[in-house]
Amino acid sequence: MLPILDLYSQDIVSYTISDKQMLSVATEMLDKAFENIANDTQLIFHSNQGWQCQLKRCQEMLVKKGSDKYLHVFDSVEHFKAELIDYLDYYNNRRFKAKRKGLPPALHRQQTLSVT
Repeated sequence: MLPILDLYSQDIVSYTISDKQMLSVATEMLDKAFENIANDTQLIFHSNQGWQCQLKRCQEMLVKKGSDKYLHVFDSVEHFKAELIDYLDYYNNRRFKAKRKGLPPALHRQQTLSVT
């Protein structure tokens, strides 16, 4: 099974089920997801398995959709480090969630610690 989970809403955006790892399975998963995702949304695509990101066709699909970030595919260690630092900054300082009163994690933690 190849699911795509929206980490913000926690919804499964799309999935495909197959007993084989094939290009058509990965591209079908992306096609289904892209039906519900607007262009130029600055997607960050991450694969725990990684093989999808290695497929040139999947990389092209992601870039065409507006995603220039897909984890597990990097030109160099330096590129990986720069992307990781940028992603960690986003994750801690710019990612908002309703259950944290609409605050990013770092600010929510700071406010919580200042109250106690």
